[in-house]
Amino acid sequence: MSRNPKKLCIAMVGLPARGKSTIACRLRESLEAEGFTVAIFNNGELRRSMLGQNTAHADFFNPENAEGVRIREGIALQNLQFARQFLTTGGDIAILDATNITRARRRSIIEGMEATPVLFIECVNEDRELLATSIAHKTKISEFGHMTFSEAFSNFEQRIRLYTSQYEPLGFEDNHVILNSLQNRVVREKVTDDIPHYARIRDILVSDMIPNLYLIRHGETYYNQERRIGGNSELTEKGLRQADQLAEHFRDCKIPFIFTSTKQRSIQMAERIARRQPDCVHVPLKELDEINAGICESMTYDEIREQHPEIHVARSMDKYRYIYPQGEGYITLQPRIQLGIKKVLYLSSNAEHIIVVGHQAVNRMILSYFLFRRQEDVPYITIPQDKYFHIVSTRTKKLFELKRF
Repeated sequence: MSRNPKKLCIAMVGLPARGKSTIACRLRESLEAEGFTVAIFNNGELRRSMLGQNTAHADFFNPENAEGVRIREGIALQNLQFARQFLTTGGDIAILDATNITRARRRSIIEGMEATPVLFIECVNEDRELLATSIAHKTKISEFGHMTFSEAFSNFEQRIRLYTSQYEPLGFEDNHVILNSLQNRVVREKVTDDIPHYARIRDILVSDMIPNLYLIRHGETYYNQERRIGGNSELTEKGLRQADQLAEHFRDCKIPFIFTSTKQRSIQMAERIARRQPDCVHVPLKELDEINAGICESMTYDEIREQHPEIHVARSMDKYRYIYPQGEGYITLQPRIQLGIKKVLYLSSNAEHIIVVGHQAVNRMILSYFLFRRQEDVPYITIPQDKYFHIVSTRTKKLFELKRF
C-alpha cells in the first residue's frame, strides 16, 4: 500500500513522568503555528474520562492483571482509531500520547495507521530528583483525589516500576528519535523513510519554548543593607513590602509555578506571591542558589579588600573566571544554572506564565542563557530589586523587557 506523502502519525514512547505530554503539546502548538492541523490523542485522558479514579491504584497497571491489560489495550486501540479518523477527515498530524513501551504495541500502531507513516519519539530522563518532583505534581490530578499525597505518590512510583518491568526501548523500529527530554537533546535518531515535516519536528524537539518567564531578584535583605555577600539572610521590612508589591502586580495573572533557590530570601518572596494565587506550586531548586563565595561568604566587600587583598585584586582582574577559594565563580556557576533552567522548563511543562525568583549572580547567568553577552560582561549585568525581566523565547518570537512593578 502506498504511503500518504502529507499525513503523519507521531507516537510518543517512554516511562511515565518523562515529559512525553510536554513534548507532544510543544509539537502541536509549534506545528499549528505553521498552519498544520494537529491533534493529540492521550490514552491517559481517555482512560480517566472513562474510568475516573478506578485506575489510580498501581494494580491496574500490573501486567498480570488480565482485566487491566484488556481495558488498557482497548483504550489504546480506540485512540488509534480516533487518530486514524482524524487523519482521514482533514487532519495533518496525529500525536499518540501514551507510554507505548512494548514492541508489540508499536507494531500495532504501524499496522493500524496503514498508509500513514509513523514516527516514534522516545523521551528519556533519569534525574531522580526531577522525577520525584514531577511525580509529586502528577499526584494533584483528579485521578488521585481520593488518596492522601503519600498514597498517591507511592502508587505512582509503583506504576512506574510495573511499566519498567515491561519496557522495551526503541531500536528495531525504522523511524524513531530518542530525546533527552530534560536537556532537549537528540540522543539517537534513525529515519529510514521519507517522514513528512521531519526537519521541522526535529528543530522543535531541541528548542526551548518559553511563553512567559518572569525573572525576579529577591527583595532587599539585611545582608544587602550591610553590603555582605552570600549567606542566608532574611528579607527586611522593605524587602517584604517589595514582595507584597510584586504579589499585587501579578494578582490577575495566573501563575501556576514559582521557582526559587533554597535560600530563605527567595522563598519569602515566593510565599508572598503564592498567597494571592489560587493554585500555585512553589518549587525550590538548589541549582538556583546564589554563587558560593567560599571563605568570603557573609563578608562585606570592604572586609574582603582588607582581609584578603589577593582575592580582591585577582577577582577584579577577571570577575567571570575567578573562583572563590572553597567556593564558586561565574564560570563554574554556568553548568548548574543551565541545568536549573532546564528543570524549570521541564517541570512547568506547558504553563503560560512562570516565575523564577533568583539572586544577582544567578539571574545574570540566566539572562546570559537567553541573551548574547561576552563572558567578561556577564558579571556586570544590572539586576535591580524593583524591576523584573519578562522573557519570551519561542521558535517564532524573542522578547526581553525590563519592567517595573
